[in-house]
Amino acid sequence: MRSEAPALLPVFRSQLQADILAALLLRPEQEYSLTDLARRFNAPLSTVHDEVKRLTDAGLLRRHSVGRSALVQANTSNRLVQPLTELLFLSWGPLQVVADEFSGLHGAERVLIFGSWAARYLQRPGHPPHDLDVLVVGHPARGDVYDAADRAQQRLGMPVNPVIRPSSVWREAADPLVQQIRSGPLVAVLVPDDSDEKSAVTARRDDV
Repeated sequence: MRSEAPALLPVFRSQLQADILAALLLRPEQEYSLTDLARRFNAPLSTVHDEVKRLTDAGLLRRHSVGRSALVQANTSNRLVQPLTELLFLSWGPLQVVADEFSGLHGAERVLIFGSWAARYLQRPGHPPHDLDVLVVGHPARGDVYDAADRAQQRLGMPVNPVIRPSSVWREAADPLVQQIRSGPLVAVLVPDDSDEKSAVTARRDDV
């Protein structure tokens, strides 16, 4: 069965293909078994096998066997992998996953990414991010926020650290952590339609 191409980046033949490429290319040091990928994306093992074969045949992935398990990894020696990784990083990675998993939080006014991932997304130099910092503003249930973070972490294969602040604390900006977040790189994921944060993020990126 073939799924539809992802609306965010329709150059891929299916969402599963984009998910697999994002998982492997965004973490090039990590190896995954086909079973790991099937479990992670809740997909039939046979479908994962077919997608991985296409990507391996195209030279984007490397595959080797350890016992009875087939392990796959990004083929960083392929010149196409680096630009494809950047494309996935900018259009498919944490930004999309956080939007997917945090969008249904009742009581959340806005969701933003800050820290090292936001800095790299805004093209500021530094080491590759090893985790993801997510701010949820509003009054959502703490358990729901942590459940969303767990789902995002499962999809991304990297730690997702949620921070919750009430709307009044975010607006007053007296809290030391809020001050730190506001003064640093910040990427709006889910904000009210009338918010100026999206334009502020765009301006920050243009200034870099």
